[in-house]
Amino acid sequence: MKHQDIIEKMTLEEKAAFLSGKGEWDTRDVPRLGIPSIFCSDGPHGIRKQAGAGDHLGLNESLPATCFPTAATIANSWDVELGKEIGEALGKEALTQDVQVLLGPGLNIKRSPLCGRNFEYFSEDPYLAGEMAASYIQGIQSQGVYACPKHFAVNSQELRRMAMNAVLDERTLREIYLTGFEIAVKEGGAKAIMSSYNQVNGIYANENQHLLQDILRKEWGFDGIVITDWGGSNNHIEGVKAGSNLEMPAPGLDSARQILSAINEGSLKMEELDSCVDKLLDAVLAVSKNHKTVGKGFDETKHHQLARKAAVESAVLLKNADHILPLQAGCKVAVIGDFAVEPRYQGAGSSMVKPTSLETIEQAITDYDLQVAGISRGYRRTGEADEVLKKEALDAAAGADVVLYCFGLDELSESEGLDRSHMRIPQNQIELLQAIAQVNENIVGVLSAGASVEMPWQINLKAILHGYLSGQAGASAMLDILTGKVNPSGRLAESYPIRYEDTPAFRHFPSTERNAEYRESIYVGYRYYDTTKVRVQYPFGFGLSYTEFTYSELKADMGGATLTVTNSGNVDGAEVVQLYVGLPNAIVFRPEKELKGFVKVFLKTGESQKVHIPFDDKTFRYWNIKTGRWEVEMGTYHIMVGASVSDIRLAAELEVEGTTAEYPYHPALLPYYYTGIVQQISDPEFETLLGHLIPGGKWTGKLTANDAICQMYYARSGLARFIYNRLTSMKKKSEEKGKPDLNILFIYNMPFRALAKMTAGAVSMDMVDGIVEVVNGHFFRGIKKVIGGFFGNARANRAYEKSLTSKKEMTR
Repeated sequence: MKHQDIIEKMTLEEKAAFLSGKGEWDTRDVPRLGIPSIFCSDGPHGIRKQAGAGDHLGLNESLPATCFPTAATIANSWDVELGKEIGEALGKEALTQDVQVLLGPGLNIKRSPLCGRNFEYFSEDPYLAGEMAASYIQGIQSQGVYACPKHFAVNSQELRRMAMNAVLDERTLREIYLTGFEIAVKEGGAKAIMSSYNQVNGIYANENQHLLQDILRKEWGFDGIVITDWGGSNNHIEGVKAGSNLEMPAPGLDSARQILSAINEGSLKMEELDSCVDKLLDAVLAVSKNHKTVGKGFDETKHHQLARKAAVESAVLLKNADHILPLQAGCKVAVIGDFAVEPRYQGAGSSMVKPTSLETIEQAITDYDLQVAGISRGYRRTGEADEVLKKEALDAAAGADVVLYCFGLDELSESEGLDRSHMRIPQNQIELLQAIAQVNENIVGVLSAGASVEMPWQINLKAILHGYLSGQAGASAMLDILTGKVNPSGRLAESYPIRYEDTPAFRHFPSTERNAEYRESIYVGYRYYDTTKVRVQYPFGFGLSYTEFTYSELKADMGGATLTVTNSGNVDGAEVVQLYVGLPNAIVFRPEKELKGFVKVFLKTGESQKVHIPFDDKTFRYWNIKTGRWEVEMGTYHIMVGASVSDIRLAAELEVEGTTAEYPYHPALLPYYYTGIVQQISDPEFETLLGHLIPGGKWTGKLTANDAICQMYYARSGLARFIYNRLTSMKKKSEEKGKPDLNILFIYNMPFRALAKMTAGAVSMDMVDGIVEVVNGHFFRGIKKVIGGFFGNARANRAYEKSLTSKKEMTR
């Protein structure tokens, strides 16, 4: 052990308490041994340190920080250097606010467009997500702050996220849902990682030996700390056994008492406890050294300019009919849309940042050579019809050369704790767009959304500039592109299906019972659409430019692919060169092509550059479930480069030697997986893929501590059903107001056990057991446990606190 000298001086009580948070964001200190407390903060796209009392949902005011574009936005830049720059800025701001661990970036795979937290995640592709995450991590940790990529692993839905079991085969787990984390650990050098709320194949992620020990620590060589998601600890003893180092946020001392009992009973070994303590000690001592810039502030102007640069590089030009963009100097424009006045620049939930400043198109447009014919909100973002606003908008549109229509998803559509129910833009926004098209056909849509949407309305727009959720400087970034000051270079990091029913997980997202069945296997996003030839609105990797790029002279060998890219247009600009690899007629089923590399290159008009995209250990591999290792199938691989997954410009063939002696599948038993047509996979075929029966997941009348509070719908207790109905009513009312009530959403989806993990010691697991008995109809027996548990827990907490503060050192 690295810190054996300190551990030998710690009492058993101190060690047990050390592995749980002291408060909402900080770890427990041990002053007598010089062990400080360190502070964690949400920070995927900005530091969210609260000025007063902390709460993980962001309900209380936080300190001002730069609000950069969200991860879903930055992924569209395909620029790892930009990711590193943003990471460095986040690290600097963390230091000024005395934050030692930044809880991000988020790199869960966008299995479905409906996941309410997709705006926090990079991509549907694990390679792109991993490379972007690694760049953030390198930047953050270069400042002496630990990055904590999340949520490990297979966290793809918000509904009942703390009481959901992800059921998937090992190959899908490895190739799709873990590869991004593997890159973040191996290339990014992540020093911390956050475990997810959900179960993975029946075992909670935070106590999953396969995830945390076999894969994370042994295979990948991770030597950092594992932190639970806030309230994500299930069985603390099993978590410690699996190598989870820090249970957050503030479970009080009930968890510590469980460790003491487990040590005394022999169900937890002292070596296991000391190992967890040692790694957490190492992290605490390492990050607590860097206090040189605490409180000194940061260059707000410089970071705002970086946020603007990031928004510019990440915006995607989806349509540009008649070359309406860039706008001509002096063009007479009408600016219409509530988002022009009050922008949608970030998502809702624990990632919400209080920006140091905030631009709006209404204010920023005065700095550009455009005539403003009028500015109108046009619609209410909460969805109600408003004829007065509509008439005002139509009058402004009729008197303009071009209409800039600012629209997109509202706050309720994208939030932690809530999945979307559809992929549509609010109808009142579309109705206004259609009305505007009747008075002015020259409409440029400026779209704001953190996830893909259906676009049947795009016929009404001559151009679409998609800014995603572009951060505090998004307004000037969009205007830079609209006026031609900057050439757009963003490319989609996710596919845009024509309709939600076309998505591969359509029939199995979100889970209706305990189990989320990942029947689509490896066919996520473009891997599905491209393989099965399902038409999409916009393909993965797509994005237009004001110039043209030509590709030539592709050569491929085992070291990588080399080609020449030329800017053959009339405007300087950047191109994202994408490398895809496929194996026709493969023995092991696979997508038609998969992203295996990319590079963003800036070229002046007429300039050519030779580009090399190297291969790595992930280029040809697949996970062989028979042998339990990564292998390569022998064959003639297609090496393809292009401007999107559907726009392949050049291709070459490469003979690759294989390592496979024993193939994992019998094609006759998995017919639809071999075609990629996976929307209606039968139970027998899915069970063949899994290698076992599909686990039961239906709720019954008896609930457990691991069931979500919203499942009190099934409760035998009339009181519990009344509480459920009341919560549901409150949830619906908050949704009707157009903004999510995060507190209600969290409680609604929270399992009973979380009451003992997030109440600073006020509730113990014994009390939770009593509450569950009440819910199951045993009122008097349950309430007796709750009352007795309350007083017993309070006494035990006081005694434990006294032992921690006592000057007399206790022996083991």
